[in-house]
Amino acid sequence: MGGTDGLVEFKTEDGAVVVVEGVDDESGARLVSRGDGPVQAARTFEGALDGVRAAAQSALRVFRDGPLQPDSVEIEFGVKLGAETGAILAKGSAEGHLVVKLSWSPGQESRAPSGPEAAGPS
Repeated sequence: MGGTDGLVEFKTEDGAVVVVEGVDDESGARLVSRGDGPVQAARTFEGALDGVRAAAQSALRVFRDGPLQPDSVEIEFGVKLGAETGAILAKGSAEGHLVVKLSWSPGQESRAPSGPEAAGPS
């Protein structure tokens, strides 16, 4: 067997080629590569990531529009790419893996001096 086993080749919308380590599709269908080359994906790289983008947008909306009002939101999740299924959120050890980091800056308004006395002594 060659070193390209399990590789999936995606084309980007501008024609570049992205080769990634693929996963078996949930349907159990066997992916057959052309000779020794990687399997050709059924969609573009951008198309494969559409679902991931939608998941990220939904998660950000939940945290930004909720009552917590963080200054920044960082969301991290694993992604697996399959030739037919596109991108799927990767499963962690036993459950799905999702890391969310929220941060708040110290309140600037309450500490910021205002008015002419804010200039301090000359």
